[in-house]
Amino acid sequence: MPWNPNIYNDFKDIRYKPFYDLLSFIDQSQSPANGVDLGCGTGEQTAILAEHFPDTTWLGVDSSPDMLADAPQSNASNLSFRHQTIEHVISTGGRWDVIFSNAALQWTDDHKLLFPKLLELLNPGGQFAVQMPVQTENKLNKILFSLANEEPFKSYLNGWNRPSSVLNSDEYAEIMFEAGLVNIRIEQRIYPIIAEQHNTLFNFISGSALIPYMERLEGVQQEAFVDNFKKRIAEAFSKLPAMYAFKRLFLFGTK
Repeated sequence: MPWNPNIYNDFKDIRYKPFYDLLSFIDQSQSPANGVDLGCGTGEQTAILAEHFPDTTWLGVDSSPDMLADAPQSNASNLSFRHQTIEHVISTGGRWDVIFSNAALQWTDDHKLLFPKLLELLNPGGQFAVQMPVQTENKLNKILFSLANEEPFKSYLNGWNRPSSVLNSDEYAEIMFEAGLVNIRIEQRIYPIIAEQHNTLFNFISGSALIPYMERLEGVQQEAFVDNFKKRIAEAFSKLPAMYAFKRLFLFGTK
């Protein structure tokens, strides 16, 4: 089950609000020469960055060719895209005035190792702006993780599950401080999702966190997993309309 831009974009309004909030953290007066958007997805938000910072050369990178296939075709001289993993970006050793990532780094592993390597790529005076879902606290992620640990799904998945790599605020603050960042700003914000029916909540997570599980299941296994996941969602949000308090973590600092 590859990334599906259509399902992902069904919740575009919900996903764009934290993007613009993260964008507001960046000091445009610094006139950054270049910036990278890590995990840019369909690239629409990278294009907004390029418009908002016309004097900055932006590179959007993503590991999904399906998502990048929907990247906007732009004649802007300050915007380009590349099919690449975040780990490969680190290995190339490029240097950036802005490292930006909106709801992508939660898909990477071992943040205690990854984040110091990312921060090494910042030029002096560079800005680091990252936003991620707080998967360890978000209810839908908890339901999904718990279900995958139960039989028969644990066997179907050969014992695989995906614990979140997202750390707590104190840990990120320490990493950023040790990397020499100043003006550190760390915030957790809640973006409520109002669901008139349970399928709204299922569809929201099916375009992101559910995908790796579906990739490891086949046929009737997928059907059984989805059916049980939907039942758990209905039990957890028994009253409709339901409010899902979707939590996101914002990290910002300058070097």
